[in-house]
Amino acid sequence: MKYAVVGAGAMGLRYGILLQYNAGVEVDYIEPTEASLEKIHAQGDQVWKSRDHKNRHLVKTRVYSPEEYQGNPDVWIFFMKQMQLQNALERLAPKIKTHQTALAAMNGMGHIEKLQQYFSDDRIIGGTAMIATVLNDYGDVDFMGAEGAGTSVYANLTEKDSETIQKIKKDFQAANLNPKITENFMGTLLTKVFFNSVENSIVTMFQSRMGELLSYDNFLEGIARPLIDEAYDAAEAAGYKLLESRDEMVAQVE
Repeated sequence: MKYAVVGAGAMGLRYGILLQYNAGVEVDYIEPTEASLEKIHAQGDQVWKSRDHKNRHLVKTRVYSPEEYQGNPDVWIFFMKQMQLQNALERLAPKIKTHQTALAAMNGMGHIEKLQQYFSDDRIIGGTAMIATVLNDYGDVDFMGAEGAGTSVYANLTEKDSETIQKIKKDFQAANLNPKITENFMGTLLTKVFFNSVENSIVTMFQSRMGELLSYDNFLEGIARPLIDEAYDAAEAAGYKLLESRDEMVAQVE
């Protein structure tokens, strides 16, 4: 399988580098952000890669603007910010073909409807990634955790198995992305939405870091669990089943 990663930020670079160097598959990068593209070109079409702030070294990439790109990938992997995705899709529209699949492991909701403007439902895969990665600067990515750390989950929009998603799973396994395939599309997306709604909303409101919140003795049971319970109550009322139990999500926050 050949991949085109759209968005050379933290997660886009991590997926692309792991697929390219661990799985040995062909990867192109499309970077709609001009400042990032210029920085990577200035580094000789290379990006800095570290792990836990150590062993910083350059790795080779093939990176293009949406207008420059002339490749024919089997799978487009989208790692854009929500507010940037529509513009990127419009710029890529002439390059998108009917046989190609879109995979988006982006945070939040709303990106699937944007992808549906350009891909048929049987060519759309949604996913979530619990893989910590930091972008120090444009073209400078830091993998957090040991090799093989983190997990990822994917589901076809049709909620049916397919040859394509199984091929992707095989490549992602070789890349150490620890993929799991489910047939629960909304549950897959909402699980990450709920996790982020607990962590991100609290650190934003209190202008703190997660480590500072966890140092509060009653954070998990007094603050995190009530928010998780509220989210799960809403999902159950709407008829959605999450991938994790409430206790499992509390443990994951910790």
